[in-house]
Amino acid sequence: MGAATEAILWGPAREWVQNRNPGSELKCRAGSGQATYHKFDPHSRRHTITYGRQMVMAKFGGASSQGWLSTREIQGRDYFDGEVSTCNLLAHTCCHEFAHLLQNVSGERLHGSVHNAAFYRILDELHASAGAAAVRAFLLEKSRQQGIELPQSIMALVDVRDQMARFAVGDTVQFGHAPRQREGRIIRVNRRTCTVQGTGRWRGARYRVPVSMMRHSR
Repeated sequence: MGAATEAILWGPAREWVQNRNPGSELKCRAGSGQATYHKFDPHSRRHTITYGRQMVMAKFGGASSQGWLSTREIQGRDYFDGEVSTCNLLAHTCCHEFAHLLQNVSGERLHGSVHNAAFYRILDELHASAGAAAVRAFLLEKSRQQGIELPQSIMALVDVRDQMARFAVGDTVQFGHAPRQREGRIIRVNRRTCTVQGTGRWRGARYRVPVSMMRHSR
């Protein structure tokens, strides 16, 4: 994903970015957890995009893909004809994070307003310009070369409402994977996520957890 972002998305945009912020460069890296994000360091002028390994793993399954914003964007904005597959999710994730980079350079990433109209205008353009399709083709080709199966079949997604019905305020739940598995108690049930207050060693922390990533503690 990092190679796709740098070759397909950063390559054509690099001159435009550097005209607005001289000396800017992009580095993509793999993170160990779920966290996937863009960050800009104004001192080094480096943009960094981190792709979490656990995020990638989650997008290989329908149930674990359900709660991600990328799934809702593909469906709601008709990216890739609204078809949710592992290949489409990973390609779209590259575009999503790169849209944050372009949003930052444009001065349209505002405090408290990240996924705003300006962001979605940029993301729409990445899909309309065939950038997303090129990223998808790059990922497929590289995975074939490395002997990795990158599923293209459309996922059968579970209705989030059915998943939400399994949880209620006060339930004790687990989420995440070893060694970063966490536990807590649900204090609020939202539309697609639950707000979880950490318990035990995670006491004092609060998490907003997609319902697809939670399970009841035994």
